[in-house]
Amino acid sequence: MFVPCDRGGGSAAPDFKGFTLLMPAVSVGNVGQLAIDLVISTLDMTKVGYFYTDCLVPMVGNNPYATAEENSTELSINAEVYSLPSEKLVVLQIRSPFIKNKYRPFCETLLSWVKSSKCARVVLLSSSHAYQRDDEQLLGTPLRYLLTPDLEKAVGGRMKELNWKEMERVAAYPGISDTDKILHIPGGGITKLLFTESCSEGIQMAVLLKFCSEGDNIPDAFVLVNYLNEWLQLIKSEVNSSSQWKIPSSWRLLFGNGLPPALF
Repeated sequence: MFVPCDRGGGSAAPDFKGFTLLMPAVSVGNVGQLAIDLVISTLDMTKVGYFYTDCLVPMVGNNPYATAEENSTELSINAEVYSLPSEKLVVLQIRSPFIKNKYRPFCETLLSWVKSSKCARVVLLSSSHAYQRDDEQLLGTPLRYLLTPDLEKAVGGRMKELNWKEMERVAAYPGISDTDKILHIPGGGITKLLFTESCSEGIQMAVLLKFCSEGDNIPDAFVLVNYLNEWLQLIKSEVNSSSQWKIPSSWRLLFGNGLPPALF
């Protein structure tokens, strides 16, 4: 569950009532996590706590958003919470993979926190294997969205104004029957489970995802975060471009560069 940071003056939990919770799925190419990095870094969000769970592989590292030597030695763990009260935005960043068979307990804990903190809605950034698209999904944009019924009532019209494409349901038995359609998100990690559980529990959730392949997924992250910005307008800009997002210092280490001296 959520554990607030102790900033020296007590550890009262911050108020997230009416906030939008933005978080990634640990999915193919880590695209959602990279997009979340861009949001936290660009908006200069403040770390307000941690999400304590035994569902993720434990990890610890240097501050991924260090801006100077003074704050580069701050430690970060596998699930941390950042906030921007002026925009009513709270972000959960996940930095390690899930432990086997721990998807469901994590989803239950997360949705319990969403309810208790009274967040207005959840936006999940995800990705799916490009090579497993069906014929219909090969056409047009590689970006898709999903809305739970409760959020559909509130923002469905806005998605149509943006000309966004909803994630298609695919045949449950390809080549045998095309009448039974299911939601299929290969490589999406917790995406499908978290979405279906949110539908069942009446939680307002949007899933934004991109079809992609493993490799250098930085370009995919920029595409996904610009897609998010079209809707939420986190950065006020007439034209979405990569240059408007601030790249975090930790991205220098993505492809095997030397470890920072401050780590030792």
